[in-house]
Amino acid sequence: MSTATKQDFLVISRGQWDKDASKEDIQHAIDDFYVWLHLCIEEGKMKMGSRLGIEGATVSRHGIVTDGPFGEAKEAIGGYWWIVAGSLAAAAMIMAENPCIKHGLFFEIRPTDAANASAFNVMTETPNE
Repeated sequence: MSTATKQDFLVISRGQWDKDASKEDIQHAIDDFYVWLHLCIEEGKMKMGSRLGIEGATVSRHGIVTDGPFGEAKEAIGGYWWIVAGSLAAAAMIMAENPCIKHGLFFEIRPTDAANASAFNVMTETPNE
């Protein structure tokens, strides 16, 4: 498949490490992740992303909140990366190889949408009817 037919998929790292996993096991998974990530980048399957800090803020019509409430721990977002693939299924197959899965993390994969948002089209922000 040519690069022209591939697209970017946002990968959102979610969850928490298994409570029964040792710090050594978790560190080994993290080390394996970075080896795997850099190999995927070299192969053109992924692009660099970033870990996210613990601090956060929310902004809404009600104002700015910097001390919570934020999502529950099970909804924690640890970071984001990019997959370059020809389909959502292909992106999921790449992410299924992530070494951190075996210790409790899971990953949300979303295709990017280059189109401008429109109130007349169904979007992720559109309320369910």
